[in-house]
Amino acid sequence: MQIQRSVLFCGLLTWAVISLGMNVACSNGEEEQHEKVEMPTQVDLRAASEDAVRNASSQRNQALAAKDVDKIVSFYADDATLFPPNAGMSGGLESIHAAWVAIVTTPGFALSNTTMKIEAAQSGDLAYETGRYLLTTKVKGALQDEKGKYVVVWKKQNDGSWKVVADIFNADQ
Repeated sequence: MQIQRSVLFCGLLTWAVISLGMNVACSNGEEEQHEKVEMPTQVDLRAASEDAVRNASSQRNQALAAKDVDKIVSFYADDATLFPPNAGMSGGLESIHAAWVAIVTTPGFALSNTTMKIEAAQSGDLAYETGRYLLTTKVKGALQDEKGKYVVVWKKQNDGSWKVVADIFNADQ
């Protein structure tokens, strides 16, 4: 009789373990499936961000062409950095302002930019712009053209505006 009870107990114990295992396996599958359903999908803000940056860039390019240093600097974030060619980095608005004054007061200065690409993060808080520029200056009395390329990193600000946080450009030659 005791052997029968042991066999019965082992059988019940085996059944309980198998049942518990099946419940855990089914439960885990349901939880994983439930988690997938509840996870919010991230809204893709790339197109709207790229349009906003394209607009800001166009306005900035107009200010560059007009040599309007105050307007140019208004497109930079407070903690931005400018990386001009053949010069040190300019960090902060005061330093960036001084750098642009030096650039736009160069004899014969004229600048035109052509944006080639603007790409924004899906989150809509960061974007970059690449393009080409044509810079004209007067060297030894003669106008001289310099062709080059640039990269501008834009960051969405708390007020919803887009500001430049990094700006680098250099000549092709």
